[in-house]
Amino acid sequence: MEHVPALDEDLKKTLGPATAKVLAEQLGLHTALDLLHHYPRRYAERGELTSLAELADQIDEHVTVVAQVADARILTFNGGRGKRLEVTITDGSGRLQLVFFGAGVHKPHKDLLPGSRAMFAGKVGMFNRKLQLSHPAYEPLGQDASDRDAATAFANQLIPIYPACAKLESWKIAKCVDAVLPSAQDAVDPLPRALREGRGLVPLTEALLKIHRPGTKADIEDARQRLKWDEAFVLQVALARRRHADSQLPAVPRRPVPGGLLDSFDAKLPFTLTQGQQTVSKEIFDDLATEHPMHRLLQGEVGSGKTLVALRAMLAVVDSGGQAAMLAPTEVLAQQHHRSITEMMGELAEGGMLGGSDRGTKVVLLTGSMGMPARRRALLDLVTGEAGIVIGTHALIEDKVQFHDLGLVVVDEQHRFGVEQRDALRSKGKQPPHLLVMTATPIPRTVAMTVFGDLETSVLDQLPAGRSPIATHVVPSKDKPHFLARAWERVREEVEKGHQAYVVCPRIGDGEDDPKKKSAEDDADKRPPLAVVEIAEQLTRGPLAGMAVEVLHGRMDPADKDDVMRRFAAGGVKVLVATTVIEVGVNVPNSTVMVIMDADRFGVSQLHQLRGRVGRGSAPGLCLLVSEMHEASPARARLAAVAATLDGFELSRIDLEQRREGDVLGQAQSGVRSSLRMLAVIEDEEVIAQAREEATRVVAEDPALEHLPGLRTALDALLDTEREQYLEKG
Repeated sequence: MEHVPALDEDLKKTLGPATAKVLAEQLGLHTALDLLHHYPRRYAERGELTSLAELADQIDEHVTVVAQVADARILTFNGGRGKRLEVTITDGSGRLQLVFFGAGVHKPHKDLLPGSRAMFAGKVGMFNRKLQLSHPAYEPLGQDASDRDAATAFANQLIPIYPACAKLESWKIAKCVDAVLPSAQDAVDPLPRALREGRGLVPLTEALLKIHRPGTKADIEDARQRLKWDEAFVLQVALARRRHADSQLPAVPRRPVPGGLLDSFDAKLPFTLTQGQQTVSKEIFDDLATEHPMHRLLQGEVGSGKTLVALRAMLAVVDSGGQAAMLAPTEVLAQQHHRSITEMMGELAEGGMLGGSDRGTKVVLLTGSMGMPARRRALLDLVTGEAGIVIGTHALIEDKVQFHDLGLVVVDEQHRFGVEQRDALRSKGKQPPHLLVMTATPIPRTVAMTVFGDLETSVLDQLPAGRSPIATHVVPSKDKPHFLARAWERVREEVEKGHQAYVVCPRIGDGEDDPKKKSAEDDADKRPPLAVVEIAEQLTRGPLAGMAVEVLHGRMDPADKDDVMRRFAAGGVKVLVATTVIEVGVNVPNSTVMVIMDADRFGVSQLHQLRGRVGRGSAPGLCLLVSEMHEASPARARLAAVAATLDGFELSRIDLEQRREGDVLGQAQSGVRSSLRMLAVIEDEEVIAQAREEATRVVAEDPALEHLPGLRTALDALLDTEREQYLEKG
C-alpha cells in the first residue's frame, strides 16, 4: 500500500464512509489504532473443525464458526409457493442447522455442497428446541490449490475470528485490518525499553502483526504476552500516578481524643473487637492521622463487622472536631444504618438533647423522601456542626447540603455509585476529606488491583464471636417437589421457635415488571421469574397460612418500606417476602432462615450477599436455594458451589471465572473495562501484580513521565477524559 494512514486518522479515509460508520456505531472503532487493538477472539485452523458445542451458551449472540456441510436440502411450503433451504453443518462432535428462505436459497444451495467447508456468521437462535442460524453470511474455504505445498500451507493457515456484528462479519473485519496493518509500524511503544527487554517481550509493532496475522501458534502466544503487559502496565501507571497525586494533596489530620467520644463508645461495647477489626482499625486511624487524604477500600465478608469499624473511624473524626458522612445506595439501607448506628451508640447519639451524653453528638438521617420540617432540621444540624455524623442516600450530594467541617466520607457498597456522585460529596469539604470505601462483595486480589488500584486495601475476613454458621442446601423443586414442601415446613418450624424468615424473589410482580418482556436467555417455554406479590399471596393462603407475612420491594412508598422494616426488626412481621432490596446492610439477628426462589437467576456473589442476612445472631442460619433447573445444568453447578462454601473470596473467583470477561468489572467501571481487551483479570494475576510493582517504581522515579514520552502517549490514548475521571475518583 502506498498510503500509510496515521494511527489517529479517521477510518473513513482508509475504509470509506459506509464501513467506517458500521465500525464506529457497532464496535466503537474510530481510528486505525482502535482497529489494530480490535484483536481476534480466537483462531480457526483450516485443517481442523471448530467446536459447535459452545453455542448453547450464546443464544441471541453473533458468532462465527468454521464447519463442514453434512447435508443440504430445499423444502417447499404454502403449496409449493415458498422455498426453504436447510443446511446441516458439523464439527464431528455437534451439529447446527442453517436456514435460508425465499429467493435467497439458490446461491447457498449451489455453494454449500456436502463435504465443503466454510466460515459461517450469524445470530444464534432457537427453533423447535434446536439451535440454528437463520440466513447466515458465509465464506467458502475452497480447496482448489494448484500444488501440494500450497494446499498444505492453506490447510494449516490460522484464520483470525474477530468479535463481529450483524452488519460486518469477521472476514470483512479481517479485510479492514489488512488495510490498516501497514500503519502498525507507526505505533508508539509504551513500555520502557529496559522493562521490555528485561522481561523478554517482543516490540509492539511485531506484537500487532503477530496477533492479527500469525504464522504459528507461538506467534499468537508472543503477541498475547506482550499486549497483556501493555494493558496491565499502562493501567497500573495511571493508578500509580493517581496514588502519587493523592499523596500530595493536603488534608486535616483527624486523631481521636483520649477520653473522648470514641473511648466512651468503646467502653460501652458489650463485646471485644476481633483481631481483624483491631488490625483494620489501626490501618484506618494511621491514615486519618496523616496530612494527606486517606483513600482506603475496606472489603469484608458478609457479617464481619465493617459497619462497626467504619463507625469507630467516624467517631474518631468527630472527636477531632470534624464531621463524617456515610453514603448508602438505597433508602432502606440508609435507614437501616441510621437505626443500627444510633442503637449501637445509645445516649452518645443524642448530643445536645435531653438525656443525651455531654460527650455525644447528633446522628442525622438525610434521604430524598423525608418531610420538609425534618429535612430542614437535618440541614441546619449539618451546617452548624451540631450533627457530627450524617447518614444518607444521594440526597446528601445536593447543592443545598452544606457541612460545617466534613472530615470523612464513608461510601457503602461502592459499586452502586457513579463517579460524579462520590466526587460531589468529597468536594463538600474545605480540604479534601478522608475517604473510606466499603464493600461486602469480596473482590479477588487482581480485581482489587485493577478496579480499586488507587485505593489502599484492608480486608476483614474474620467473623465476630457468637456468629453462627449458615447451612445452605439446593432445593430442586421440579425434580423433587416434596423438597419444596419440606422447605416451607422448615420456615414454619423456625417461626414457631420464635425466629423469623426471608423469602427472596427475582421479580416484584406489581404489574410494572411485565413478564412478557423476556430476557435473551428466556426461551419460548421458560416461565417468567417468580414474583414477590404472587409468592406472598400463595404462602399466606397455603403453607404459611396464619402467619404474619409482609412484602418489601423497591417500588413501595419509602414510608411503607421503613414501616415494614421496623416491624420486621421488632419481630412483629414473621416472614418477609422481598426482592434483593434486602441484599446488603439489613441486620435482623432474629432471622434464621432464607428461602431464595428461582435462585438460578441470581449471580454467585449476590446469593452469598443474600445468605449473609441470616445467622447473624446466636441461632444457626439456614439458606435454601430453590431452583427448577436440571441437575446437570451450569446453573445448578453454580448453586452447588454456593452451597459448598461460605468463603466469599472463593465464590467471587468462581463467579468471575463463570462470567464473561467483559462483565468482570461491572458497569460502573466501563472505562476500565473497555481498556482491557487482552488481559483476563483472574488468569493474569501474576502479570497484574508485576505490572503494579513496575508502575509504582516508574512513577516514583518520574511522576510526570518526562523521560517516557511513549508511555505518556499511550496513557493519553488509553485514558480518555471519562476514564481519567473514573480513575481519579474511584
